[in-house]
Amino acid sequence: MSGSGPEATQPGDGAEVRLQEAEQDWAAAKAFYDNLASKRPRPPKPQHAITVAVSSRALFDLVEERRIYEEHGLEKYVEYQQDNENVTLKPGPAFYFVKALEHVNARLLELYPDDEERFDIVLMTNNHAQVGVRLINSINHYGLTIERFCMTGGKSPIGYLTAYLTNLYLSADSEKVQEAIEAGIASATMFTANKDVAYSDTQLRVAFDGDAVLFSDESEQIVKEQGLDRFFEHEQLNENKPLAQGPLKGFLEDLGKLQKKFYAKNERLNCPIRTFLVTARSAASSGARVLKTLRSWGLEVDEALFLAGAPKGPILVKIRPHIFFDDQMFHIEGAQKLGTIAAHVPYGIAQKYHKST
Repeated sequence: MSGSGPEATQPGDGAEVRLQEAEQDWAAAKAFYDNLASKRPRPPKPQHAITVAVSSRALFDLVEERRIYEEHGLEKYVEYQQDNENVTLKPGPAFYFVKALEHVNARLLELYPDDEERFDIVLMTNNHAQVGVRLINSINHYGLTIERFCMTGGKSPIGYLTAYLTNLYLSADSEKVQEAIEAGIASATMFTANKDVAYSDTQLRVAFDGDAVLFSDESEQIVKEQGLDRFFEHEQLNENKPLAQGPLKGFLEDLGKLQKKFYAKNERLNCPIRTFLVTARSAASSGARVLKTLRSWGLEVDEALFLAGAPKGPILVKIRPHIFFDDQMFHIEGAQKLGTIAAHVPYGIAQKYHKST
């Protein structure tokens, strides 16, 4: 009789069984890979990895291909990609960021050869499988280690982000990024810099805005709706109350965990990850709450720059980050003009004001 007796299924048993089955699948996959001779590191288990999902238009420059798709349709687009599958694609806005992630992985594997806590890059694209050969050829040309692909044949890939346990999603499609943000996944729209600059080959450099990126937009709402004086007053009154987390807090936390692995091996001065807070806040009038919030979370940034409303572009030129996250398009555009690869986070009250202009 169902629902009675010692063998009756209890609530939660199904999820536990699925978890056990998943662990068995991974154990079998690990045993298979361990028996194969290869210099390529096997992908880490998703539960342990920091998964960064990147779209094909973020990883590579597909401006011309996109034009063909929009002007001539899907069939001509696929035909063009197949005819040119041995023509290597040029780097896109996320390319050097991905290269820097892979350098961090290489350093981690030197120090922790059996550890799986590292970056796993997934190509997440709505391209058709017929286009996959050119993407694979280009990835292999540049020596990138991207083993996981998700090509959805014209369907939105957003539903797969959760299945891949995605920690960060980067795309050139603002609508898909908005979908991902609304699904609670850290995401940003990539924009190519207007100037070519040299990026570090030995250190991943990531710059974050504060409000509506690392933190919630609660304070930004006061600025927009009640003005700066009320904002300064509010921040001083709430200096010891931590801000709520924003969409990119988790990714800063992920970076911090990896930094500590290097510190544990006495590699603090040679750490291949460096983080920056670049905020329009003023230090004296509203900076303490930000720093105390990070402290309450147990998080650090390597450098904090309070610009008191000054343009961010010139400071970012000095930092030369592989990626700069901000929620306001005028900061993104200013960074672009001076050569910074910027990523727009469509979160918070600034989006309301951006859409109305």
